[in-house]
Amino acid sequence: MTTLLNARVVTQTGVLEDAVVEMADGRITSVSCETTGDGSHDAIDLHGSWLLPGYIDLHVHGGGGHDFTKSKADMAAGVAYHRSRGTTSTLVSLMTAPVDRLVEQLGWVTELAESGLILGAHLEGPFLSHARCGAQSHDHLLLPDPEALARLLDAGRGNIRTITVAPELPGALDLIKQIVDAGVVAAVGHTDATYEQAQAAFAAGAALATHLFNAMGTISQRAPGPSVAALDAGAYVELINDGMHVHDAMSRLAVARAPHRLALITDAISATGVGDGNYTLGDRDVVVRDGRPTLAGSARLAGSTLTTGTALRRAVQVIGMDVVAAAEAASGVPARVLGIDERTGAIAPGLDADLVVLDADLQVRQVFVGGAAVGAR
Repeated sequence: MTTLLNARVVTQTGVLEDAVVEMADGRITSVSCETTGDGSHDAIDLHGSWLLPGYIDLHVHGGGGHDFTKSKADMAAGVAYHRSRGTTSTLVSLMTAPVDRLVEQLGWVTELAESGLILGAHLEGPFLSHARCGAQSHDHLLLPDPEALARLLDAGRGNIRTITVAPELPGALDLIKQIVDAGVVAAVGHTDATYEQAQAAFAAGAALATHLFNAMGTISQRAPGPSVAALDAGAYVELINDGMHVHDAMSRLAVARAPHRLALITDAISATGVGDGNYTLGDRDVVVRDGRPTLAGSARLAGSTLTTGTALRRAVQVIGMDVVAAAEAASGVPARVLGIDERTGAIAPGLDADLVVLDADLQVRQVFVGGAAVGAR
């Protein structure tokens, strides 16, 4: 058993000061306001540091110099990079690509999911709008195709957890129903849909908005579009809180409109943690300058260089969320999106001992996965 002493423990209902968290066999066994242990097991004094549930990223493409689409080894290494920065559970995002290539990548996903390194895959395409495809490749976009979807689902062997679809495409609503019937979360995104078309998608079973406000068109007084439809529908919404993708005022709007439904994501690419330079995102060339990734030869954003820890810190220090709400957005909400909140996403007895230690400035200082320290800074 390992005991963490003198922690500021962030639970789903508040902050416990000078608290103690005990861990054994990969799980949290107790959370209390005791100030000392009994001396019968390993004890770590956190000296008043914040203790949060490990972050869960629903949308990430790479990190630490590794693009998830290049190889199974790159996928594993990129996940390990983010784990050392506090993301204890990862849903790897695959870019739009030929179906054969996606099938190959889903083979890597299956192996890594079965090993316990990742939660599974998010398919960001190929059923997306040409008009709003962002950094995705136009060449490999498909109209909704039940046979192509069935092939991808078969290749994923139960490890595809979310799929992004543009609901205005012909056959999209039936495809969303097929996705939901397969036990996968359907997400609305990379779409040029009207408010009404997006509403129909949520009515058909879509439950998530892929990076709210991004690749979703503009909002106007007579054409609110899919972003407002997602907020009105009570869907879960992803937010890239890097100060580049979404204006801070719009982020505050999302926080106000979607309490307990907002998930902080990174949409991070391989450049994350490395620095400026030339990179790839799937089969696209990306240039990073001052931490801002754009498609080569354009001003179009191509993912981010964000970590979940930075997103959480900005949520508190810039957006104005309290630390409990920010932790919920980084952990609890993503867990609920995937239906795994009975085992992770919070600090409570019986849940996985996936934890992040933060200093007074909310910088990540140590990470525990299954009760074992995996990243000290």
